[in-house]
Amino acid sequence: MPQREINQAPSDTMGEQTPLSVQRRPAKAHYQSGFTLIEIMVVIVILAILAGLVVPKVVGQSDKARVKTTETALATVSNALDMYKVDNSRYPTTAQGLDALTTPPADAKNYPDGGYIKGGYPTDGWESEMQYVAPGNEGRPYDLFSLGADGQQGGEGQDADIYAKL
Repeated sequence: MPQREINQAPSDTMGEQTPLSVQRRPAKAHYQSGFTLIEIMVVIVILAILAGLVVPKVVGQSDKARVKTTETALATVSNALDMYKVDNSRYPTTAQGLDALTTPPADAKNYPDGGYIKGGYPTDGWESEMQYVAPGNEGRPYDLFSLGADGQQGGEGQDADIYAKL
């Protein structure tokens, strides 16, 4: 019997030698692929830790933004009230209210075209109207304030009233 080379497989039907690299190998056992329960649990724990770190920082930001928006709106209206006083030698009365900044009252001496605040006066961070009282408490010429998140006088935290700084 002739001796075969080690790198060659037995001949096929035509008598040619087939290299081992082309030979068919026996089929491997069929394994299912996927994640184990432990791998899934590890991923869930990692996501929970990340959420625990990120969520508290993000949740309080919207409340802070509403307060900051309200403070900015109060400052804008307060500046407009000061300009009204310069032109008319007094602040609007409580009865005239903040509408005196957008619509000229009958007794206004000097009133700019378009009013003191164009497009209407701004609302607070909770889309509520600001409150105006003239004269104000404690000797202030007026009180300009927002009722806070609850829309009622008094309160604490987000529900606290926010006053314009005069």
